[in-house]
Amino acid sequence: MNAINLIITYVIFVNLLGFALMGIDKRKAVKHLWRIPEAVLFIVAVIGGSIGCIFGMQIFRHKTRYWNFVYGMPAILILQVVLILLLLNAPIEFLTI
Repeated sequence: MNAINLIITYVIFVNLLGFALMGIDKRKAVKHLWRIPEAVLFIVAVIGGSIGCIFGMQIFRHKTRYWNFVYGMPAILILQVVLILLLLNAPIEFLTI
């Protein structure tokens, strides 16, 4: 498996994880059970699952009243896109492993 396939697999996995965690946390919130800490949701977003977390927020209607999620998740996504663009335009070739 080359580096690009590994990165794509990782991004898919972490976004599915972020989506699932939002759904699980919403179900637990409705049933008044132990919740997934907000820090865990943000960590998953920071390590690459921001798209999955944002979709999970919208589909499950979860954490949409909290400004730190409403603005924080898209901010994380924007920073990730900027970082990827900077890496792709960098003079050093990072993806030639």
